[in-house]
Amino acid sequence: MSRKYFGTDGIRGRANGLITPELAMKVGQAAGLVFQRGDHRHRVVIGKDTRLSGYMIEYALVAGFTSVGMDVLLLGPIPTPAVAMLTKSMRADLGVMISASHNLFEDNGIKLFGPLGFKLSDDVEKQIEQLLDENLDRKLTQSASLGRARRIDGVHDRYIEFAKRTLPRDLNLEGLRVVVDCAHGAAYRVVPEALWELGADVISIGVEPDGFNINKDCGSTAPEALSRKVREMRADIGIALDGDADRVILADERGHVVDGDQLLAVIAQSWQEDGRLSKPGVVSTVMSNLGLERFLDGLGIELVRTPVGDRYVLEQMLANGYNVGGEPSGHIILSDYATTGDGFVSALQVLAVVQKLRRPVSEVCRRFDPLPQILKNVRYRTGKPLDAAEVKSAIFEGERRLNGHGRLLVRSSGTEPVIRVMGEGDDRILVEEVVDHIVSALGHAAAA
Repeated sequence: MSRKYFGTDGIRGRANGLITPELAMKVGQAAGLVFQRGDHRHRVVIGKDTRLSGYMIEYALVAGFTSVGMDVLLLGPIPTPAVAMLTKSMRADLGVMISASHNLFEDNGIKLFGPLGFKLSDDVEKQIEQLLDENLDRKLTQSASLGRARRIDGVHDRYIEFAKRTLPRDLNLEGLRVVVDCAHGAAYRVVPEALWELGADVISIGVEPDGFNINKDCGSTAPEALSRKVREMRADIGIALDGDADRVILADERGHVVDGDQLLAVIAQSWQEDGRLSKPGVVSTVMSNLGLERFLDGLGIELVRTPVGDRYVLEQMLANGYNVGGEPSGHIILSDYATTGDGFVSALQVLAVVQKLRRPVSEVCRRFDPLPQILKNVRYRTGKPLDAAEVKSAIFEGERRLNGHGRLLVRSSGTEPVIRVMGEGDDRILVEEVVDHIVSALGHAAAA
């Protein structure tokens, strides 16, 4: 399907560039029309992160939804997984999160969730895209049927209680000193409070949003601030979320970063031991380290790989009955609890293992030694460099050299004119040689 507006995670772009008030209002109208099913009074919940442009987009969406007869419940700043959860629990027909996730404040986006809390399918997105390019004036509702909008209270408390219930009833976090970095984003209120309620000694950073500082030198994409604070405060663990809190990266007591692959290893092994894995498999993307695959294989757990993108991970999980999946970025999906990635709930599962084993985080979260992984990008202007004979030959030769001792992945970016070359294996020098040879061939082809 050729997409004009939707990418792999909703609609995203520069605020007041691609994401204008006009587009947001049209999205509200189009999505509202698609999700009016039946004669009941239809409702949509809307959450957002802390970007300055969130106000503009929020009110434009309200205008769009109410103009087609949908009532709007405004949640305010709240994590993406909370929006997904509340969409279902409040029996809304649609959920919306206004966020550009881990991007800086200049960008923003619109993520849509269906009535069960799942992101929309390609088919539904296609229906909405078709309406976005139509004149909808004749499809607007009558004056007496316009929707109403109101802000609702208590949503933070509902999410906190939901997150706490994912832990065993008799487990608390007493005795743990936890640094949490909320990236000046959507979780800045709920996560520190939830950790405190669970008994932890909480040190919070990234909890002073001003509309401009979301993800800036903080959060899961810049964990250096977290690592420094963990060492400074002699904390037991650090938790870094991104701007909308659907992904998480940890730091151990030494300040060393723990990525999503290690988190998947910890959760998978713990759930296997407790009999909680729905089947002996974990879903991740082609970018997960070969070290994770070998570790899981040693436990009798298959690593099922998908293309890059959390939507593909979730599709595989739902289609084949897996309940643990994720990406190296820390976007972890635990389908027993959530319909999308939830950084905080994922962190709680790891904290539960730490409390159960009573061992330092550096030991608990080092389940395998990652293999050397080299990733390089080659930018091009026009053409299809991957089709060049020189490039195909370099890839074939690289796969031959790595055979049995590593992996090679060469793919086009889905969002920009860039080809990504990833190699990993037991021998770092060999991997670098293979990747550099392919990058050189791509450079020649791009320049031709």
